[in-house]
Amino acid sequence: MSLQEFSSELADAVEQSGAGIVTIYARRRQSASGIMWQADLVLTADHVIQRDEHIKVVGPDGTEYQAHVVGRDPSSDVALLRVPNANFTPATLAKTEPRVGQLALAVGRPSSVQASFGIINAIGGPVPTRRGTLAQYLRTDATPYPGFSGGGLVNVKGEVVGLFTSGFAGGEPIAIPVAVLTSVADTLLNHGRVRRGFIGIASQTVNLPDNQRAGRNQATGLLVISVEADSPAQHAGLLVGDILVGLDGHELNEPRDLQMLLASDRAGKTVTLDVLRAGQLQNLSITIGAK
Repeated sequence: MSLQEFSSELADAVEQSGAGIVTIYARRRQSASGIMWQADLVLTADHVIQRDEHIKVVGPDGTEYQAHVVGRDPSSDVALLRVPNANFTPATLAKTEPRVGQLALAVGRPSSVQASFGIINAIGGPVPTRRGTLAQYLRTDATPYPGFSGGGLVNVKGEVVGLFTSGFAGGEPIAIPVAVLTSVADTLLNHGRVRRGFIGIASQTVNLPDNQRAGRNQATGLLVISVEADSPAQHAGLLVGDILVGLDGHELNEPRDLQMLLASDRAGKTVTLDVLRAGQLQNLSITIGAK
């Protein structure tokens, strides 16, 4: 592929993704961006929504709409807006997991579409935030210019892989991956807020030798290193030294797996916790705490 062809593909990716990004006016000075989620729903960064009324959304064609807040989650810095009279075509979301080293574009619409180019240079999390925990984040050297918060981190196909925010401690711009966005957006749409679950343990990733997996096909689990008093974990009978390998039918390979499951709508529900204890698989019933 020639440099000219590559350049044209990047421009096509910006054009495609830009068609799914709107301008948002919900704070005093700087406009922000938002990602079309459904025909009348837009996702953006929570910190740019500084008022609950008189929120203006401008579509790619320049049409102005009034919007209102459906729900917001300061912990992950995600807000969901409803735009009653809109009929947007939702942005295309990437179906594959992002990878470190993958080419990426920062695309925002502080007024017109703007873009910058780089790579994904780190994938991390969970990470504590000022209001809770973000299960996963993407870091890139593509520059998110002023007004890019709420805009998209986009792959070279024009698919959104994350939503930009500078709303965390230090103001360092990062992107919230699509998997986290989807979970948060669904919860906000159904409940208006995200109830954070907890079980009351500290854990770390541990390798599982082949002869100690009790028939499970996974290489790692979560070693319990402490159990809080009077916590859901203690009431369920968890012990220091247990290895968590599953929750509610989902594998637990590393701490962020547990964080993402607890950040969903499981708070307050009783589910099954799969535990390796002395090389034997046990299934404990645990009621997820809510906070």
